[in-house]
Amino acid sequence: MVTLAKLTAGGQVTLPKRIREKTHIQPGDFVEIKLDEQGNIILTPKKLIDGSQAYFWTEEWQRGERKADEDIKAARVMRFNSASDAVKYLESKG
Repeated sequence: MVTLAKLTAGGQVTLPKRIREKTHIQPGDFVEIKLDEQGNIILTPKKLIDGSQAYFWTEEWQRGERKADEDIKAARVMRFNSASDAVKYLESKG
């Protein structure tokens, strides 16, 4: 998708609505600005993560989430009536 935007005297650029919608960027979101070797400006939407939640966005955690999603889709899951039933099951396997 290519579009033009005008730079204001204050150095601001308004992102066109269809670009904002396609990238799900909202007012107040952050954008990383990078200048490549050819002089191109690259804007990348960024979401800030609270430090207490950062672990959940590590590759290790996300890999586990993807595996869990695959197991759920493939019906490789078990349901229990209570947490104690689940613990009993796990203890019987150990």
